[in-house]
Amino acid sequence: MLAMNKIKVLGIASVAIAATVVITSCKDKRSTGWEYAPNMYEHIAYDPDQANPNFKDGKTAQTPPAGTIPVGFVTFDYPNTKDGYEKAGTEVTSPLPQTAANFADGKVLFEHFCSPCHGLNGQGDGLVVQHGYPAPPSYSSGVSSRGGNMKDLTDGKIYHTITYGVNAMGSYASQLAPEERWKVIMYVHHLQKQ
Repeated sequence: MLAMNKIKVLGIASVAIAATVVITSCKDKRSTGWEYAPNMYEHIAYDPDQANPNFKDGKTAQTPPAGTIPVGFVTFDYPNTKDGYEKAGTEVTSPLPQTAANFADGKVLFEHFCSPCHGLNGQGDGLVVQHGYPAPPSYSSGVSSRGGNMKDLTDGKIYHTITYGVNAMGSYASQLAPEERWKVIMYVHHLQKQ
């Protein structure tokens, strides 16, 4: 009988130890069980596409206030008009230094974005033109549709044209960042002298 009780006690103790091991092994040993900052785990912020009762229009994503400029955005305060083009031509100059690296970058950008129409040498004989699209004027010997020779175009006039486009050429403002436009202009000036 005493042996039976010992077996029973050992059995109950074994089950209790096993249960304790199972229960404690599932818990993160580093956790105290307390949440220090619960809103870091379960955020209370609204997602941009969610309805939001905190605003009159019920939207989370609000229109920025008038005059707001995104971080890193560079303004170009010359309108897309003939007067804006002429004014940019006299007032705007490249802020980039004339370095070999900037020139090399400009050449690569020109070849990728401009040469399909303007050609690799800026003569208006790009691949698009060879397939029947109207040719742009040559940088070295052509005449601008806005008046004047292409070889005399200034930094500001070229920048204005890249930013807004002209005739069949659309704007490249979404493809070329302001610094990249200046690099392209540096290379275009090289093509104007050929």
